[in-house]
Parts: sequence; structure tokens; C-alpha cells
Amino acid sequence: MRGAENVPNSVLDQRVKPVSMETRLPPSAPVRPYTIGIGDVILLATPQTGSTVEQLSGLLAASNSRQGYTVQDDGSISIPNVGRVVVANLTLEAAEAELFQRLVENQIDPTFSLEIAEFNSKKVSIGGAVSSPTVAPISLTPLYLDEALAAAGGITVTDQDYASVRIYRDGNLYQIPLNELYSNRGLQRIPLIDGDSVFVDTTYELDLAQAYFAEQIQIAQFRQQSRIAALNELNAEVTIRRGALDEERENFKTQFDLGSADRDYVYLAGEVGKQSRFPLPFGAKASLADAIYAQGGIPTITGNVRKIYVLRGSPDPREFSALTAWQLDGGNATNLLLATRFELRPNDVIFVAEQPVTRWNRVINQITPTIINTTVAAASN
Repeated sequence: MRGAENVPNSVLDQRVKPVSMETRLPPSAPVRPYTIGIGDVILLATPQTGSTVEQLSGLLAASNSRQGYTVQDDGSISIPNVGRVVVANLTLEAAEAELFQRLVENQIDPTFSLEIAEFNSKKVSIGGAVSSPTVAPISLTPLYLDEALAAAGGITVTDQDYASVRIYRDGNLYQIPLNELYSNRGLQRIPLIDGDSVFVDTTYELDLAQAYFAEQIQIAQFRQQSRIAALNELNAEVTIRRGALDEERENFKTQFDLGSADRDYVYLAGEVGKQSRFPLPFGAKASLADAIYAQGGIPTITGNVRKIYVLRGSPDPREFSALTAWQLDGGNATNLLLATRFELRPNDVIFVAEQPVTRWNRVINQITPTIINTTVAAASN
């Protein structure tokens, strides 16, 4: 332009691309064995017993003996006849050892195999310029960066010079230029850990990546809050049930102390240490030996151990006078073992006969005062 000064240089030359981005790699994560977490589905396989046809059909038998259990919010799985077994934060081998111990404690055949059917506790989210943004689970084998990107359908980028892969981990942001990722095999094999967020960005602006990471953080916080709420609800329910059980226990104890609790008794009569009634224990069985020896046993001077009787009435009210009697000959010491196996029922009567000499002695003791009194009266006259 005539008469004008030279036009100053533009601040930004659109034809010049920015310099290369800085590469910031996450710290190397140690490779450890997979630990079971909340939400994982544990598959328990036990031997299948059945007919010959089922045993010959191995596939059918295997499918019938495999049962899946989801790890609950308290970190345990609930197995019938075993109860709750805590497996969270345990490796598969440690969980097998714990389950083996619990099966042995409950006297159950500890022949089983354990495997993880669904991996739901440890995940990595992948988003940005990928075909299908997804959440990839971490399984028994480590999850590497290239595998996570492949799980999302691969990267969809037209200009690699402006693209980068950003990893958000533990509050820190790391980035790898896409050109370096493709040219360096070691960068592709970066192991990912639970909670990582991977975002493929096509510009130098961090707004989109920051929004994605913020969303993932909010989702993780929401899930954590949901788990805390579920645990609080479970603890509240357990506290309420425990309080109800404690109240029932205290009420029963009070009734028991006052003698108003319903009890079943067995009655002891004849030549026993103490004629009384023997209370049958709650929720347990009592034998003939329990009842006899709880009251001092049988006095061998007066009691005839050859004639120990158990009398039992008929439970049918139409057979009011019906009676069943058993006799135990305790003169033979080996027969006393039967007393420990004879189960008592409510309202049984245990009767021990007297020795013949005891009967004669009592007759003499009753007659002697009469004879003495008669003799004294005759002498006085």
C-alpha cells in the first residue's frame, strides 16, 4: 500500500502447527494378583451326585452343580448351610482356603472349585474420540492401555498431530501424544488400574477432557454413596433385629427366673437320690442317665439297680390309660450304657424299685414301735 508503513507480523500463523505436546506418563502400577471385590460373581462348583444317566452326561451334571454368588456390599457371599463368607479383598486362592475352612467347620464335603464368573468390581472407563465409549472390566489378567482402547472400538482420529490420550488417575492427569503412542510399543502396554479414566482428545484444549473426567468422578462418588447408604441400611436392619432378639432373650430370661416359662419335665420316683422332677433342656435331648445322675444317682443301699423302670403314657387322649414300660437291669454294668442312649420324652416317669431287704427293714421299723408300745402298756397294767 503506497505511503503506508509495513504491516506488522501476525501474532498467530495459522499455517504453523503448535509444537509437540509434553508426554506425562502415569507411575508404573505393580502387577498384583486379582482380588475379589463387591459386585463380582463367584461361581462355586461342587460334585454332582445323581443317577447313572446324569453321571454319564458330564455337561448336565456340571451345569446342575454350579451356583453363582454375588459379593454383597459387606464383602461376603451367602452360601446355604454355611452362612456368610467374607471374600472381598482376597485373591482367588485365599478365598478357596477360607471357603474350605468354613465347609470343614460345618461338616460339609470340602470338594469344590471356585472361579470368578463376572468381573464387576474393578473397571476402567474409556471415552472421547473412540468408536464406542465403554467401561472395561479388569479381570484376572492386567488390562493394558491398548486393550482398553480396543475394547472401545479403537481410536477415531483424523489428525494425529493434535490428538492425545489422557489418563486420569488418583486426582492427577497424564497425557500421551497419539503419535508417540503409535510409535512406542512400551507406551501401549501401560497397565491400567481400577478407577482409571482414559480419554482420547483431538485438540489441545482440556475442557472436554476435564468435563469427561469430572463426570466419571461424580459417577464414582455416586456409586460410593450408594454403597455407603446400602451398608448403613443393612447395619440399621441388623441393629433392629439384634435389638428384637435381645428383647426376646431378656423377656424369656425374666419368665424363666419367675418360673412362668413353659417347660417339659420328667418325674423321678422310688429309690432315687431325690424324688423330684427333672426339667428337659431347651432345644436339646436328655437321656435316662442325665435325669438319674442329675439328682444324685441311685442309692445302692436301698435302690434295686436291677429294676429301673421308665413309664410313658400314650399321647393319644383316647388312650388315656394306655402305658408303655421299659425295664433296665443295671446289675450288669454294660447295660448302663443303654441309659445314656435312652431318650426321654416329656412327662416320662422314672421309677427305681427298692431292695428286698429294704422292704423288710421298713416293715420291721414300722412294726417295732407298735410292739414296744404294747409291751409297755401291758407292763404298766
